[in-house]
Parts: sequence; C-alpha cells; structure tokens
Amino acid sequence: MFVPCNRGGGSASPDFKGFTLLMPAVSVGNVGQLAIDLVISTLDMTKVGYFYTDCLVPMVGNNPYATGEENSVELSINAEVYSLPSKKLVVLQIRSPFIKNKYRPFCQALLSWVKSSKCARVVVLSSSHAYQRDDEQLLGTPLRYLLTPDLEKAVGGLMQELNWKEMEKVAAYPGINDTEKILHIPGGGITKLLFTESCSKGIQMAVLLKFCSEGDNIPDAFALVNYLNEWLQLIKSDVSSNDSTDTSSQWKIPSSWRLLFGNGLPPALF
Repeated sequence: MFVPCNRGGGSASPDFKGFTLLMPAVSVGNVGQLAIDLVISTLDMTKVGYFYTDCLVPMVGNNPYATGEENSVELSINAEVYSLPSKKLVVLQIRSPFIKNKYRPFCQALLSWVKSSKCARVVVLSSSHAYQRDDEQLLGTPLRYLLTPDLEKAVGGLMQELNWKEMEKVAAYPGINDTEKILHIPGGGITKLLFTESCSKGIQMAVLLKFCSEGDNIPDAFALVNYLNEWLQLIKSDVSSNDSTDTSSQWKIPSSWRLLFGNGLPPALF
C-alpha cells in the first residue's frame, strides 16, 4: 500500500499515469539497490511516500541521501517512493530483505499498485550469481535483459538496435533432457516471480540484470546503471555499458555509501 509523505494514513495511489516505475530486486550483491541509489542521488529525486508492507524486514535509519546537517536527521524506512515528474519517473527503493514466504504477497501488492497508479511500465534492476552461468552465458557481456510480451511489442526493436543480449533460458534437466528450457535466475530474489506474474497479468515490465559475485559490488552497480541509461537516457552520456571507460564521475554517489563496508579499523588495534 502506498502512503504519501504528507498524510498519516493510507490513501488511494496517486496518479503516475504514463510514468516508468524503476525498482530493484533484493538480489546477489545488492546491485539493483546500489544502482537505484545512484539514480535517486544523481537526479535529486523527491521522496513522495512509502510503500507500506509486512513482507519486508522492518528497518529505520538516517537519510541515505543527506547533503548537509539540515537534512541528515530525516528518517528513512525499508521501502520508499521517489518521483521526478519532468522525466515521468517514479522509483521504489527497497532497503531490507524479504521475510520468508512473503515473495508472492509482495509481488501481488506491488503489481496491484502498478495498475492502480497507472504506471506505463516497470523496470526491475537485478543480478544473478556469476558462478551459476551455463556455457552460453559465459560468452560476451555479463549484462542481460528480459521483456514481457506486452513490452516486447513496444521496445523489442530498440533492444536489437542497442545490441543487447536477452537472458538465455537453460536446460530444465541438464544432461538428461537439454531440449526443455526454463528461465533460471539464481540469486535473483523476487526477479523471476515478478517477471512471470507480470507476463500473465499483461503488465509491461523489463528486467535488467548483471551476473556478479558477492564482494565490492560498486563497479557492478555502475555497470548496471549505465546499461539502464543506454535505454532510458536518464543522464547525458556517450559511453555504452560495454565500454571499459570509467563512467563513475557521471553519477553522484550518495553520502550513505561511505558506510558500505562499515567503519575503519580502530587505531587501538595497533
């Protein structure tokens, strides 16, 4: 349920008619969430509300996008909504993991909100375990995309022009029956469920993901957000996601990233 910032209780969803909803999957390396951080921070998006749900682990913290003392004491919670009307963009940031067995109720609530708020399409930023790729997925770029049938009709040609690589299906029973193929996104969290539900409900959804491993996933986040930018052109850039050039300077790193790896070692140890 969407709760606007300026109200104490629940309300009908605001009209985001024609907007693109951008959101992360809570997946390996938290790459999608880090990429969303870069989008919100760089575009200086305004927080417009919260997505109230009992499907996520509760949490509260300081403003992750603080720019000074005046806004550093603002509080943030596990699921918040940001908007940028000039680009017809609404962003849902998720900051905590899912409670066990709550994937499906969350997907149902989210897709219900997508329909009621009249969003034109949904873009999910995700990731998948690099070590579980099959032989075909080892080739070329580590970036992949998926489109629901309804969105395929609208932007499928553009993806071909961008030379993007669609997420391959893998054998359902490797070594036993290699002809039956299924969509497999290990480490992708809600990605597969959200995508398949959107296919069946006629929702326009794209999934952009990167194969990666746990560790310092900041470079993966930059790669994924540059991949997104090739399509949506959120910021001006002449660099493609496959370019080895350092593009980090184009995106504004939020203040909260200083604490990604905790505090430094205490001097008393030495």
